[in-house]
Amino acid sequence: MKLINISRKTRNEKRFNPKMGILNAKVTYIKKVILGIPIKTLHRYRETYYGEIKDCKNCVLSR
Repeated sequence: MKLINISRKTRNEKRFNPKMGILNAKVTYIKKVILGIPIKTLHRYRETYYGEIKDCKNCVLSR
């Protein structure tokens, strides 16, 4: 049994971009998990409508 795992989960979130307004995006979180408990988010990224992968730092959660 491994003590440290890397898990990847995708969920839909509402994001705000000043140029486009509010958009729904699939956001993927990559987390470090120790004994089933998530410890740290290593990276998060989102997939655009056209299939491009972009970093979540470009979108702001609030207006």
